[in-house]
Order: sequence, then C-alpha cells, then structure tokens
Amino acid sequence: MTPLRLVMVGFGGIAGAYREALRRVPELELVAVLDPDPAVRQRTAAESVPTCATLDELPAVDAALVLTPPHSHEQLSIELLRRGAHVLCEKPLAPTVAAAARMLAAARAAGRVLMMGSKFRYTPDVVQARALLDRGVLGDVVLYENVFCSHVDMTRRWNSRPEISGGGVLIDNGCHSVDLARHLLGPLVRVQVQFGRRVQPLEVEDTARMLFQSRCGALGSIDLSWSVHKETDAYVRMHGTAGTLEIGWRGSRVKHGGSDWQPFGRGYDKQGAFTAQLANFAAVARGEAQPLIDDTDALASVVVIDSAYRSAREERWIDIP
Repeated sequence: MTPLRLVMVGFGGIAGAYREALRRVPELELVAVLDPDPAVRQRTAAESVPTCATLDELPAVDAALVLTPPHSHEQLSIELLRRGAHVLCEKPLAPTVAAAARMLAAARAAGRVLMMGSKFRYTPDVVQARALLDRGVLGDVVLYENVFCSHVDMTRRWNSRPEISGGGVLIDNGCHSVDLARHLLGPLVRVQVQFGRRVQPLEVEDTARMLFQSRCGALGSIDLSWSVHKETDAYVRMHGTAGTLEIGWRGSRVKHGGSDWQPFGRGYDKQGAFTAQLANFAAVARGEAQPLIDDTDALASVVVIDSAYRSAREERWIDIP
C-alpha cells in the first residue's frame, strides 16, 4: 500500500503529538512541514523533513494537517483543498459559522475530504463509553457533567488573543466539550453560558460555565477554566435512569442495575487518540471508511459555540439552529 503524502501546516505545540502519532500510521507519510517561522523550519529540518515557508513552495501532496491558529484555518484549508489535498483541520474548525460553511463547501466542490480534528472522540475510554451507552446500560440519560479546568498561564499565548483565536476558553476548550457531548448524547438544542470572574489579565474569558439541553432530553453542565483547577478524577459524568458512568483521566467506570462500580478503560490516552484520529482520516481519504467526525459534526461544533457566545452577551438561553 502506497502511503498518502502528507504536509503538516504549522509546527507549534500540538505538532509534536501529531508527529509522534504519525510514526504509528503507515498509511500517511510526512513529506513536508510548512511554517513561516524560520526558527521552526530550522528546528524541523533537523528531523530530516523538508520544510517550506509558503504554499507556493509546497511539493505535491495528497493530504494535509492544518495545525495553525484558528484565524488562518479557512484560507489555508480552502487553498489546500483546491490543490487536491484532503485536509484534517484542528479544532475549532473556524472562528465563525460562515467561515466553517465556506470551508465545507470548498471540500464538496473539490471532491476532497475535510475533517475537523477533535481528539476526545478517539480516546479509547470514550469509545468504550459510547458502546456502553449504545447498549442502554444507563437507561435514559438525565444529567451530564463535563469539567475541563486547570491553571494554565495564557498571558503570552495566541489562544487568548481574540483576533487570532476567536475568543477565550469557551472556543478553545469548549469545542472539545461540545463535540464530546454531541457524540455521547446527540444534538444539543438549547444553551446558556456565563463567564466567571476574570483572573488572568486577558482580553478574553478565562472561566466559563455552559448549561445545555440535548434533543434526547438530558440536561448538561460544562465547566471550563484556564485559571482554576477543579479537582476531579472524571472529566465526564453521566447519570441515567438505570445507572451512572464516569470517564476519567486515569480510568473509567460504570455502575448500573444495582451492581458495584465496574472499571473499564485505562484513562486518557492522548497518543492513542491522535493515532486513531489520523488512521480514520487516512481511511476516509482512501474511501475505505466513514469519518467519525463528519460535516454535520464539524459545523455543529462551530454553531453551538457561536450560540454560546451569543448567550453570554445577551444573558439568556439561546436555541441552537
């Protein structure tokens, strides 16, 4: 099997995890790294990977990883699609709904794959949790809780510059939260968001709480923060009419039907998630599989976050289109 020739666009902090995962996915061959920063290109060249500064210098490729900040996702992805490359673009797909829609339309016009990168769907514990839900072990889910809170100094990071990121912790970590909730519960229909006291000297929110209702009737809460650490072993808890399920950083467990807690999984496996995501992308690009995150999922992630920011501005519940 001839591997797909892949370019990595942007070689920032997240690129290292993708670089390591690529070594486990023989269907993809890294043939170039594109980054405008000369220091980054020099560092990457030490790994014997050809580098370039612009798309015009790019060799012929079959696929691309877009790992740049969100404000550049639309331009880069559309140009790569037009050049015939399949694209895996890191979350958030785009800072605005209009930009995301244009990206997906460009992929359809080019007859190429555009997938949004969202690693939590691919973590083995989440995969097992979804299988348990499909078996009905919780009955009807009534309450859902998600926590992504830890202290990270964002004062010097692009993630806290709204002109680059599109917002603060809500768009940054909230994209993962929304996609994870939709994956486990189905579509979300209403959302309400409040921003917490701003702890770090940023232009954007560093703490947020999102409440939502899903189409299946579950009520959810999502806590996000760059400035406080919320001590919890489980980043997702689901309470249903027949039991409770927890997805944790060091392991997961389920309790149903009057049984004791039953452990499953090994906890959060970042490399396993990136590897599975790349393998799925390669299979979809070859026409051998369906995307775990499809166009509907990618666009919905942007739509829900857009509705969430509107809720925070207007201080009320917002129905999600």
